[in-house]
Amino acid sequence: MRTTVTLDPDTADLLRREIARSHVSFKQAINDAIRRGIAGTQRGKPEAASVLGFRSDYRSGVDRLRLQQLADDMETDAALARTARLE
Repeated sequence: MRTTVTLDPDTADLLRREIARSHVSFKQAINDAIRRGIAGTQRGKPEAASVLGFRSDYRSGVDRLRLQQLADDMETDAALARTARLE
């Protein structure tokens, strides 16, 4: 089948690099890429991913980006408790 395809610049660059690496024709490179892409979406079980762990001073579940909000909430609660005791 003959058709016209417009490639994004980054995709065209990837295709050029694949042609240079594997020494195949443009037609062969694009057909192989499409086959790999379609076959990759039709796999039954995905490949296992490896995750690198790291040591952190924060406990699991602590959102370090919201620690200031937590401190503000705790300060507000303490001030309300003091006010309630004074009444």
